[in-house]
Amino acid sequence: MLLEFGFGTDVQKVNVKDENVLDVLMSNNVEKALVNEEEVSRALLSPIGTKRLKDIVKSGDSVAIVTSDITRPFPTYRVMPALLDELYAGGVKREDITLIFALGSHRHQTREEQEKIAGKRAAEEITLADSTDFGFTHYGFTKNGTPVDICEKVAKADIRICLGNVEYHYFAGYSGGAKAIMPGVSTREAIQKNHSLMVDEKAHAGNIKDNPIRRDIEEAAKMVGVDFILNAVLDEHKNIVFAAAGDVTKAHRTACEYLDRMYLKPIEKRADIVIVSQGGAPKDLNLYQTQKALDNAKHAVRKGGTVILVGSCKEGLGEKTFEEWITSAKTPESLITRIKEDFKLGGHKAAAIAMVLKNADIYLVSELDEDLVKSIFMKPFKTVEEAYKAAIKKHGENATVIAMPYGGSTLPREK
Repeated sequence: MLLEFGFGTDVQKVNVKDENVLDVLMSNNVEKALVNEEEVSRALLSPIGTKRLKDIVKSGDSVAIVTSDITRPFPTYRVMPALLDELYAGGVKREDITLIFALGSHRHQTREEQEKIAGKRAAEEITLADSTDFGFTHYGFTKNGTPVDICEKVAKADIRICLGNVEYHYFAGYSGGAKAIMPGVSTREAIQKNHSLMVDEKAHAGNIKDNPIRRDIEEAAKMVGVDFILNAVLDEHKNIVFAAAGDVTKAHRTACEYLDRMYLKPIEKRADIVIVSQGGAPKDLNLYQTQKALDNAKHAVRKGGTVILVGSCKEGLGEKTFEEWITSAKTPESLITRIKEDFKLGGHKAAAIAMVLKNADIYLVSELDEDLVKSIFMKPFKTVEEAYKAAIKKHGENATVIAMPYGGSTLPREK
């Protein structure tokens, strides 16, 4: 069986004997009536838990639209035309609309990157800005003690609209919804306090009912106020196959339910070898982002097994604190101890990798320097084929394999 995995803008391939493959985790076959712009229009015409957007806004309103940055696959350019039409129909003037890219703790973007995300029409008609271009407004603290410090441009807007895609998130349960506010347009200190809850056993992918991180996120968003959201579920080719618009919680939960029907993958048993990728660019720009696929793969590999993590990581490790923690650690165990004693945003992903290493080896197929990869407790490879041969040598010719070509999206769950 020929298996293919996205690698930056390219593809990595490996042949695996059919009898070795337990499963290839792709999306479930869910009926899709409309896609992309047509599905966005349908969702805007049928909002969940609110009036139509054009009936919420009025002339003179200042509008802040919060959307994803360059590290996320959400196709903002597909959403903006219909969204702008709704706002204009409600009387909002183009000069009163700002599209704000939620950077969280990520790097600044170039104007070219902003325009690529927003699309030609939005770039020509409204203001584009990174969330960190402004100061912050303080709303108070959540019950967890998380400071609610929000991008000033968002805080001062009359109308706040949040965009984003819904996929599994390794400690917030799911992405999307109120996550555009916290951590999207929050301070690093706020994000750090919120993410410190990741050590709670209920903070894991696919859990939303009693997830302490999601609860904290939504409490913060309620303090700020979100008037409308549009969230989308994407297929493997980054097409919008489902969109939910309206109330920040109700519409988000509807998208989560659709995601489960599409991407929750029951497996009979865990495998000796799991080959996983994020599906290519932009999700594998760096190791900080590629880690998300690794965290889903941990649910599919047996104790003592091997995860072959496939990601270009052409921009390196991806985050300063993450880089400092993982490159200075003496052992993986020391990272887990450190995160419990002194939580730091960025360090949390180093600890998450260490938690996988407790139970499995990680073979990293990337563009990173080999010595760097070795220093962070992984085995470096340039191709999936080389990594698979090494894994077979370790586990034997009859080693079982589970493939996850879109590991950031598919969530294995043992039956």
